[in-house]
Amino acid sequence: MKSPAQTGLEGWQPLTPRGVAAFARASLKRLLLVQFVFAVLAAAAVAWLLSTGWFPTIRAAIHALPARGEIRSGRLDWAGDSPQLLAEGNFLALVVDLNHRGQVRSPAHLQVEFGRNTVRLFSLFGYLECGYPRGSSLALNRPALEPWWGAWEPPILWTTVAVTLAGLMVSWSLLATGYASAVWLIGFFANRALNPSASWKLAGAALMPGALLITAGILLYGLEVLDLVGFIAAVAAHFVTGWFYLLLSPFFAPRLRSRAVAEDNPFAAPPDGRAGPVAEELEPPPPPR
Repeated sequence: MKSPAQTGLEGWQPLTPRGVAAFARASLKRLLLVQFVFAVLAAAAVAWLLSTGWFPTIRAAIHALPARGEIRSGRLDWAGDSPQLLAEGNFLALVVDLNHRGQVRSPAHLQVEFGRNTVRLFSLFGYLECGYPRGSSLALNRPALEPWWGAWEPPILWTTVAVTLAGLMVSWSLLATGYASAVWLIGFFANRALNPSASWKLAGAALMPGALLITAGILLYGLEVLDLVGFIAAVAAHFVTGWFYLLLSPFFAPRLRSRAVAEDNPFAAPPDGRAGPVAEELEPPPPPR
């Protein structure tokens, strides 16, 4: 009777060290399929966060814009009040403060402040100031931006999903390539059946528990269960989780067979207990009759 590791049944759930180790003997298609499912979950969480936490604030800010306004030649031509809070949510706040006097401060995790010549991004880490593009003009008024955002909001959301999917699949492949040598080294000293290909697949599967953790972190962040600091901690924890599985899972891979060990060692006796070639050469000759 074959073991679960031999049948590959455990190669569908990379949630335990033993389940991650089973992917070392699974097919590449199975690993990529499981990674794709985890990437879809993460991309769906990102899309949900944008559609419920960020996009409503952007729509409200566009609705609050005056009928006339544009960014032209690196300068904001503004016909409304300043300073003015256009819209505010838990994650994003949009403000117009032509002179950057700092009279409007929001508890949102990211505040975008439009000044006369620059735009400032405020967050937990301070602020970043950028100038407007000088070679083009950008409409900043309600009549122009409302239909534009209405037409482009769904493509922006789906593009974000596609970029997240592709980015995760590529990054997991690159990380598995970098981690495979460490997995192989652990397997070598632990006497486990992990060749370079198996080590790469195990490393790729070991990243999935961390991916599930960050997906849960995105959902909890969107539900406001986690604040920004808690979300940053979840991001750090998902890296640590991957490293934990990378270090532990190789010990659950199958051990090397004793025959393979004997073949590598010419001085070791075969597993059937018979003497090897060296022992036969050292046997004394039979006594004369």
